Amino acid sequence: MPHTVAFLVYPGFQLLDASGPASVFTEANHALKERRRDAFYAIEMVSSLGGLVTSGGGIALQTRALSDMPAAGIGTLLVSGGDAESLRAAIADPAVRHWTPRCAEMAERFGSVCSGTFLLAALGLLNGRRVATHWEACTQLAKLYPSVTVDPDTLYVADGKVWTSAGVTTGIDMALAMVGQDIDATIAGSVAKRLVLYARRPGYQSQFSALLNAQVKADSPFADLIGWMQENLDRPLDVPSLAARAGLSERSFYRRFLAEIGQSPARFVEAIRLDAARMLLSRKLPLKTIAAQVGLSPASRLTEAFERRFGVTPRLFREMHSGL
Repeated sequence: MPHTVAFLVYPGFQLLDASGPASVFTEANHALKERRRDAFYAIEMVSSLGGLVTSGGGIALQTRALSDMPAAGIGTLLVSGGDAESLRAAIADPAVRHWTPRCAEMAERFGSVCSGTFLLAALGLLNGRRVATHWEACTQLAKLYPSVTVDPDTLYVADGKVWTSAGVTTGIDMALAMVGQDIDATIAGSVAKRLVLYARRPGYQSQFSALLNAQVKADSPFADLIGWMQENLDRPLDVPSLAARAGLSERSFYRRFLAEIGQSPARFVEAIRLDAARMLLSRKLPLKTIAAQVGLSPASRLTEAFERRFGVTPRLFREMHSGL
């Protein structure tokens, strides 16, 4: 029997919370078919009454009523996020309140994407668990549900059978991790390539990278410069080199960079190098190779900087997250 993944949606849900992960599981089936293997997943969109359910963006999905969806047949249950008003209505829905806990108890795993954590927490399904949710909602979730440990610095969290992701596109990252666990890393990698993803992001990656923060703040000429820096981490990225590339004097470059980005060029360069190193550690590359690729050679230099920022050595970090 295929592994059924049920997405619980409701009026006003975030469309990508459901369609993004659903696409991952669909593409996994296609990748298996190409290898002459049977499809692994069956996908169901479910809602309180069934029929068409309109998302917050106005696009409707055809769904199956909860009363017609036996909880015992579901392998994975994922609750989509939505705005506060839509979530409150879903939490108050008698059918949702009755069906969801039974399904969560019987499923191999259950969880949420983005603010869907609020629905699970309201039903008491996250007590004692570590979870992720959208960065804007972390403080509120922790305040409303003190028995839930909210991790604001992860893309997704797998705590036993409970899987939760930070927000919107991170549901795709979480679904890829599920595929890797259910089938294998090769199929997960094939799916990521099919979906033209930049990279398979591990759960421990922060919701906000130094690069993204800088891109949000940056103005010309730094927007292009930051993109170039990311692609050339193994090159000298000192103030004279960067200032020359930006067409500014060293003094003007340093002053403007600090004002716009909020940190010195040296601190920013080290931050993006360490973020890149953290990603590369998931690929099981030798530490010497990683240090060279991110411009922190020798390996001892990378280890020192990595431990200073993250509190653990690169080797221990890799061991801690080897299963994600």
